Amino acid sequence: MPESAFDPDRVRDAQDGDEQARNGLLRRLEPILRGYFIKRIGAETDVDDLVQNTLVRVHESLDDLQKPGSLKSFAMKAALFELQDYYRGRYDMNEHLHDPDLPLGQSTDPEDRSAQVDVEKALDALTPKAQRIMELREYGYLYREIAQMLDTTEAAVKMQVKRAFETMKDALSALLLLVWFFGP
Repeated sequence: MPESAFDPDRVRDAQDGDEQARNGLLRRLEPILRGYFIKRIGAETDVDDLVQNTLVRVHESLDDLQKPGSLKSFAMKAALFELQDYYRGRYDMNEHLHDPDLPLGQSTDPEDRSAQVDVEKALDALTPKAQRIMELREYGYLYREIAQMLDTTEAAVKMQVKRAFETMKDALSALLLLVWFFGP
């Protein structure tokens, strides 16, 4: 029987200081993380940075992992945090040029994200159950797996996702209108 790529014993070895085990686990995580980021933002140059930063997060916090059998979930949560940082603009250029002829707060940067709407505010419009389902979907769980975790049916989970997207779309539309009329 082949050894699991994220065998809990190897994770424990890595936590106990076995650098070979730690490096092996991180090497196995790299293509999974790369696929995760490419699926969400495309084949952009930022993917390499996101993967590297996620691997650094996992490396630095591996000792905090309480359940060695859940390394992949642990790494995917770190990837989600990196993706949130990316969407918040952490990976944008740090220096914004300001045109003296423009009102303060407007940048000359063509990709100025000051008018972007915060998706987290839209997530707050969801019920806790819908938030959990959306979080599990973001981690890559299948509808069937989520239904088992929440002790419900796959159809119910799919309906929750559909309703969550509708709720978020409405919330984002309302926020966008506020930003448009009143500014960021």
